[in-house]
Amino acid sequence: MQISVTEAKGQLTELVRRAEAGDEVILTRHGHATVRLVPIKTMPDRKTRRKLLDELRASACASAGPSAARSQDFLYGDDGLPG
Repeated sequence: MQISVTEAKGQLTELVRRAEAGDEVILTRHGHATVRLVPIKTMPDRKTRRKLLDELRASACASAGPSAARSQDFLYGDDGLPG
């Protein structure tokens, strides 16, 4: 949707609602597109961020590799000597 800045002055609330709903709203001046109204993505609240971080930490622990104490076992034979 394109609308002139002059017309938009009286319809700003409705234009903002349309932009929030996902409609493309472009303001024109002298017939040329000058501004696009777009919604701002909301930032997650503290509780949502905490939940996300906890989920990430839990998944990182679940996918951990071998223990560092055992990481060089392939260098030694069954008798404990270098292979």
